[in-house]
Amino acid sequence: MEKIIGLIDAPFTPMKENGDVNLEPIASYAAMLQKNGLKGVFINGSSGEGYMLTTKERMMLAERWVNVAPEGFKVIVHVGSCCLRESIQLAAHAQKIGAWGIGSMAPPFPKIGRIEELVKYCETIAAAAPSLPFYYYHIPAFNGAYLPMLDLLKAVDGRIPNFAGIKYTFESLYEYNQCRLYKDGKYDMLHGQDETILPSLAQGGAQGGIGGTTNYNGRELTGIIDAWKRGDIETAREKQNFSQAVINVICQYRGNIVGGKRIMKLMGFDLGPNRVPFQNMTEEEEQSMRRDLEQIDFFSRCNQF
Repeated sequence: MEKIIGLIDAPFTPMKENGDVNLEPIASYAAMLQKNGLKGVFINGSSGEGYMLTTKERMMLAERWVNVAPEGFKVIVHVGSCCLRESIQLAAHAQKIGAWGIGSMAPPFPKIGRIEELVKYCETIAAAAPSLPFYYYHIPAFNGAYLPMLDLLKAVDGRIPNFAGIKYTFESLYEYNQCRLYKDGKYDMLHGQDETILPSLAQGGAQGGIGGTTNYNGRELTGIIDAWKRGDIETAREKQNFSQAVINVICQYRGNIVGGKRIMKLMGFDLGPNRVPFQNMTEEEEQSMRRDLEQIDFFSRCNQF
């Protein structure tokens, strides 16, 4: 099974002022991401407010991204839902429309607390799209599924034929590396924390990854990997530290889903508001964030359109 090389973006869902999904910007969005070094998208996930979209809306978005994706640009569809039957429907739809792959986090409700529960959940979804690689999206801060991922790999091995690997968005670089080393690297361990790409590269990981701040800081994040490959550790370190400074800013403005989406507006690519219960930023907050970003020289280094 093919392993992903390079960074995949977790895009925001464009919305109109009334909260409806807006498909119009997606072609330009995909072109911008590719121009800045991203290799594909992981749509309808946490950055895309996937759990707050209807099944119909998620299908519409998947169809649009697949239809406008540049050649070689991977479209992975997050199909997780609190309703397993909806996940099955979304997975089968992703396969039908020609998506590159699918993935799912554990549902926030009911909370999964045992490996076998998680395996059965993944197995059921993966079976609905047997020709596509399936990635488990490990983000326990969102759903409370604090389970050992090495145990998950051992449990799915030989049981889920199209289980490709894990999008690992958690703080334990030790566990991430143990999963990466399992059976000489059998599974694709996609690095999911933009703030720790460089230390993971030092361990041999982060050959592929999925990030949220790549939406606006993709040039710098892909630059970390490029500098590492050249042996230019000082440049890689500077870019990683800059990327952490960007994250420090968005953490003051309700994180990537809210603050990051507003950064896109400040860059000239307005993707609309977030859905309730997210609290949208005020004009005053936007201007305050702009000043904070200017202090770290963000706008001369961010993604280009």
